[in-house]
Amino acid sequence: QVQLVESGGGLVQVGGSLRLSCAASGRTFSTLSMGWFRQAPGKEREFVAAIRRGSGITYYGDSVKGRFTISRDNAKNTVYLQMNGLKPEDTAVYYCAADPTAYYGGSDYYTRDREYDYWGQGTQVTVSS
Repeated sequence: QVQLVESGGGLVQVGGSLRLSCAASGRTFSTLSMGWFRQAPGKEREFVAAIRRGSGITYYGDSVKGRFTISRDNAKNTVYLQMNGLKPEDTAVYYCAADPTAYYGGSDYYTRDREYDYWGQGTQVTVSS
């Protein structure tokens, strides 16, 4: 079992920045691909970003490209989501997810929430105008 705990959410003004963290335990962190998803009220869960195990290749949802950056620190068992240029439409609960599967295919795999076996409890991000 993998446990994931997110932190770093909060209230920020338009154009501001936040950094989310997700601490993992229960499995060697370097063997996990990690993703961030978000869900706004009344909307479906949306892919935000992912970072692959091993290669560290990153992927981003179209709505956050150029503004958000995902990174990982295997020594600290933590994945980060740096969010800059925040907009009101970024308001959502942000979830960290982990996938232990060794997958060598294309990027679409990492954008699908059903591919992730473990999920955190979520952290609220609210962007005020």
